[in-house]
Amino acid sequence: MNKIGIFYGPKKGSVSKIAQIMHNELGESRADLHAIKDCPVQTLNNYDKLIFGISTLGRTTWDSEHDDDDWDVFFPNLDKVNWTGKKVAIYGLGDQINYSDHFVDAIGWLFEKLITLKVEVVGFVSPDEFDFNDSEAFIDGNFVGLPLDEDNEPEKSEQRVKKWLVELEKEGF
Repeated sequence: MNKIGIFYGPKKGSVSKIAQIMHNELGESRADLHAIKDCPVQTLNNYDKLIFGISTLGRTTWDSEHDDDDWDVFFPNLDKVNWTGKKVAIYGLGDQINYSDHFVDAIGWLFEKLITLKVEVVGFVSPDEFDFNDSEAFIDGNFVGLPLDEDNEPEKSEQRVKKWLVELEKEGF
């Protein structure tokens, strides 16, 4: 399939909002949108280009009414995907002010899992526009995905997404 599969979780909130922006930017003819919570693992096999959206700290951190463990539940299923010939790009939501020591850590956790599965991960981003202390997603001088901060810089997200999608296209998306 030539379409890009956008897989995101949690199902609501900022990660979902960004997934929708990406889907709108790429267009219905180029991309499909999937909430990871509702997605059978076999669906990932239908795409050669995948974008994964993940949140480091979700509402479950402060609100027990929300069950945002979508990726935690899905993570073991990554071992069941045929990764041959696939490219993956990751975006993640975080808070670079209040959680500056753990900014978008989940991008790094997902990256590490994919690397152990020998997946080609693309879409690395310079840290120049971000103010953080540390991040599991900051490896060899770059973020291993697109970091976004909807808590402190929501006005920058759409432009960052557009710029990132252009870069992904240069990397074969």
